[in-house]
Amino acid sequence: MSTSNSNTQRQAGDDEVTLKELLQKIQEWWAFLVSKWLVILLAALIGAGLGLLYALNQEPIYKASTTFVLEEGDKGGGLGQYAGLAAMAGINLGGGGGGIFEGDNLLELYKSRSMIQKALLTEVEVDGEKQSLIERYISFNELREKWTKKPELANISFTLKEGQSFTRLQDSVMGTIILNINKSYLKVSKPDEMLSIIKASVTATDEVFAKAFNNQIVATVNDFYVQTKTRKSLDNLSILQHQTDSVRAVMDGAVYSSAASLDATPNLNPAKQVLRTGVQRSQFSIETNKAILSELIKNLELTKMTIQKETPLIQVIDEPVFPLKKERFGKAKGIVLGGLILGFLVTFVLIFKRFIKQVLAT
Repeated sequence: MSTSNSNTQRQAGDDEVTLKELLQKIQEWWAFLVSKWLVILLAALIGAGLGLLYALNQEPIYKASTTFVLEEGDKGGGLGQYAGLAAMAGINLGGGGGGIFEGDNLLELYKSRSMIQKALLTEVEVDGEKQSLIERYISFNELREKWTKKPELANISFTLKEGQSFTRLQDSVMGTIILNINKSYLKVSKPDEMLSIIKASVTATDEVFAKAFNNQIVATVNDFYVQTKTRKSLDNLSILQHQTDSVRAVMDGAVYSSAASLDATPNLNPAKQVLRTGVQRSQFSIETNKAILSELIKNLELTKMTIQKETPLIQVIDEPVFPLKKERFGKAKGIVLGGLILGFLVTFVLIFKRFIKQVLAT
């Protein structure tokens, strides 16, 4: 029994690696790497050269940024006492857009396909000629050169006539471009979560596209935001205005009819009451429509107040101007990164090859 225990302990002791043996192994591997210093140094120099070549051939990236502050409009909380008056005309004076774009929803709106597509289809003036932003994108990315081997894409155009819609192929290409813009070109964020300041940035190798697309996407999204926030109140205003104009027209007609009746019987006989019917009917219509018109005008003015309160304020703080901020991959950065990456890669390969030889030798 004791003999078997001692044998087991001896075998376990043989499998253990002491600190001394570990240090010897480290020294052995270090000596091996030192012996290969020339190979590692040569690899690092080649990597540094490749890094420098990459930095020299890398196109500069231009960055256009727009910073604006967003102040939410009043949601109509102070108009509750007038709800009864508005209800008489069947008008709802409640908040226009509600909380549709509260929080991060506005930031996500910038990344939506509809907003980016609308901005890309906008025409801008470049060197005295008008050009859509999507054509500018295709041009500086040299996509048409890449599409030469694809006949269906050779003559693809994104110019639509009134009433036309995109084909399946156009939608597919547009979707790919929008995905790439979301991934590599467009960035929208709030520099400080506690503030209502929003920053939209566009980075591109084409300076004109970066500035024009930044301006257009901000204008497109902000216009859509304001229109959506006030749409309900604007609809109410349109209905009220139509009703007010209709009642005013009816009242004007009643006034004219009353005057015409009086002109037709200038010397009205008091004994002939039937002759007063037309005048009395017209006067009753005038008084009724006058009361209705008075309430409609009140509701019309209240709706205008609601629109003013609900309309958000979007104030631009900073916008891009030429020349744009230029970002380049620095030469020093290319040399250091290239040397380190290739040096570490060659070192790893040398260690792996020696380890495999040792394993196969045992």
